[in-house]
Amino acid sequence: MTTGTAGSTPHLNDPKPSVDRIDELARRIVTGDILLPKFQREFVWKSKRVLALLDSIAKGYPIGSILLWRTRQELKSEKKIADLDVANQQAEYPFNYLLDGQQRLSTICGALFWNGSDPKSLWNIAYDLRAENFFHPNTLEELPLYQMRVNKLSNPSGFFGQIAQLALHASPDKDELAARAKALFDRFKDYKIAVVTLGDMSIKDVAPIFERINSQGVPLTRVDLLRAATWSKEFDLNEAIGEIQEELDEKGFREIESKSILRNLSASQGGGFSIEDVEHLRGHTPQARLEAAKITKLAYQRAVDFLVSELGVVSSYALPYANQITVLAECFRLLPTSPSPAQYHAMREWFWQTSFSGYFSGWNTGQMTTDLASVRAFASGAKPRIPLVAARPVETTWRDRPFRTNNALSKAFALVLAAQAPRDLLTGQRIDTSASLSWINQKEFHHFFPKKWLKSQDVTSSQINVMANIVYLTSASNKTISGKKPSQYLREAESRLGSEFEAVLQSNLIPPSAFDAAVRDDYEAFLHARSQAIDETAARLAGWPENVARAIVDGEDEDSE
Repeated sequence: MTTGTAGSTPHLNDPKPSVDRIDELARRIVTGDILLPKFQREFVWKSKRVLALLDSIAKGYPIGSILLWRTRQELKSEKKIADLDVANQQAEYPFNYLLDGQQRLSTICGALFWNGSDPKSLWNIAYDLRAENFFHPNTLEELPLYQMRVNKLSNPSGFFGQIAQLALHASPDKDELAARAKALFDRFKDYKIAVVTLGDMSIKDVAPIFERINSQGVPLTRVDLLRAATWSKEFDLNEAIGEIQEELDEKGFREIESKSILRNLSASQGGGFSIEDVEHLRGHTPQARLEAAKITKLAYQRAVDFLVSELGVVSSYALPYANQITVLAECFRLLPTSPSPAQYHAMREWFWQTSFSGYFSGWNTGQMTTDLASVRAFASGAKPRIPLVAARPVETTWRDRPFRTNNALSKAFALVLAAQAPRDLLTGQRIDTSASLSWINQKEFHHFFPKKWLKSQDVTSSQINVMANIVYLTSASNKTISGKKPSQYLREAESRLGSEFEAVLQSNLIPPSAFDAAVRDDYEAFLHARSQAIDETAARLAGWPENVARAIVDGEDEDSE
């Protein structure tokens, strides 16, 4: 057999076909004879697909072929599959790496050999002999005799023991049930699929084959494909990104996606942010990629510190757009020493401008190229600010748009309120906004004009929930206010807090004109006055002049690349 060598293309006659029983293939994985290389993606199938595959086998439907790569090259491989420990393999043994069929063989392994203790495990699967379908029992208790756990199909003594019990049962359909059970057992013992085994070619030659065959079925992400294309003993893209994500997780930024980090890895090696630029990672050495990962990790650490300390963005949930941290990380990578006060000020204004304008809604390749050039000009000192063309939202935005925690503009609004160091309207105490900005605990976001009272005035829900009606308020104070009209609870608070009350209102961006409207219970006038205060504060934070262009902003989706 002719084998591929580095820099050569493997001949098409290299693959060796065979036909193998699925239970034997599954057993070879558990015993470590077939290995899952680390550049494989994680198991991604859900319950519906798992049960559908088992049903196809039970009915004799084709489930496709699998592809193995037989080599003496020892690569990192998974130590577990479908909650099962994989046995260690001898170092001198020719290794069989699974290139195509991971989801299917993982399913078969999990179903046939599961021995776990979690009743809700994906691999706790049974077959109902009467209904003739697979299902998840969600219990470890003994099942009725007409329901058989699938892992008994790999344990003949357990299987035939249940058949023997079934024969003693008084059920009139026991013979038919036993026949169905035996047919199921035979199907899983005799079911065969085609196996194609590649010869001992290099990882460089195997990577494009893996990439091509895995472009079908469940789509692989850009990271999945690049992991295969760039994999080596020295460098694993998933591990490099995982280390950065682990660091971000400790800082509360666990939601930063792999594709965002991938853009920075590309930029740190002289590339860009777009998909086309990211592909150039293939052309670098493992050592260069390792160095890029180290630099990128440090850049993300500094970017997160900046977001937390300078902007009050305490978690990834509070970040209006994920790609903001991509651009900021590149800024800090290019500024290895601390930025100057003027540069810090410019980055703060850039953050607010992109947050309010919806700039990253639909971040496209052209914008990525422009932004990268802008950041490099800024970091080099050629530009005093990060050049950006972004429109200021129209002033009506704040009284027209609803407050929603999954909306970027709402997140920016919450950050603006938090930046004012808000105090509770009834007690005057400083509110800890960090819990609310995690978006896990939203108990401090409440309506200034109580929802219950507004509904009694026939105000629609869409108008009740607008941003201009949202303030930070403790749960206790919100219960005290309950359905009171504003004129009532505000006068009570004013009497209680005395001279402090004006400062409390200011900390919540409630100007005197908005307060005057509120004590008249005039909701429309209140919204106009408070919208203007929010708008002026947003403009000040973003450094926008009066004559800057305005636009209607949604603040919705980011790029889909």
